[in-house]
Amino acid sequence: MAERVEIVEVGPRDGLQNEPRDIPVAEKIALVDCLSRAGFRRIEVASFVSPKWVPQMASSDQVLAGIRRACGVAYTALTPNLRGFEDARAAKADEVAIFASASEGFSKANINASIIESLERFKPVMTAAKAAGIPVRGYVSCVTDCPYDGKVAPGQVAFVAEKLLQMGCYEISLGDTIGQGTAESITSMLAAVCEVVPAQKLAGHYHDTSGRALENIEASLAQGLRVFDAAVGGLGGCPYAPGAAGNVATEMVHERLTALGYDTGLEKRVLQEAAEMARKMRGMR
Repeated sequence: MAERVEIVEVGPRDGLQNEPRDIPVAEKIALVDCLSRAGFRRIEVASFVSPKWVPQMASSDQVLAGIRRACGVAYTALTPNLRGFEDARAAKADEVAIFASASEGFSKANINASIIESLERFKPVMTAAKAAGIPVRGYVSCVTDCPYDGKVAPGQVAFVAEKLLQMGCYEISLGDTIGQGTAESITSMLAAVCEVVPAQKLAGHYHDTSGRALENIEASLAQGLRVFDAAVGGLGGCPYAPGAAGNVATEMVHERLTALGYDTGLEKRVLQEAAEMARKMRGMR
């Protein structure tokens, strides 16, 4: 039997948050409902951040209320603070995610706080989530390169990842936010992180800005990772990472993993259908 590698679908949140068009709620719901039929275990669908900063996510509560929830699928939401967590809980998100940065420059640009300050802000979220029995996933941005600080030291990534694990995150997703990572830099980063966080508690989140995301996934597989984030149709980027369009496309990751002999548990036909929907949402054909 082929070894399972999980793809976490982040298109409805990380993918759509940077789209300039005001996408109707019905389209977002339709995309999630399609993805729910593909075989994912986790789909990131919402972000409870200030609409002033990420207006595309202002309808997150409506999306969570309107989707047809599939058995065995966890629908997750990004929550930067306690208010965001309470909103996500009220909207019945199954899981939440918090996000920190491995670079000071990106942390200040993204959430107007130092790395240490950002980690302190998450403590009330972790306490509330534990009390509510809601799992928390942690994100680390800029794990190899930062648009403001340049190269990021692997030890700095390990420091932040370990802090998130100690706070209670069940999994840490490591993000190459501007897509400048290489197989070599990803391998060096993972070597440092795996000294303090087990590989089975890590996920790779690699943007394809430079066309190397699939190579970086292969390098990560060699280091023991078996979970990767991707966005159907290659949706999106990050509003705080200038020029960093392009999450790696879910269908491309599925194809590569399948070619390598892994089982993703996903249905190719449904993925292609969702990818077509995603392209239309971006105004592409």
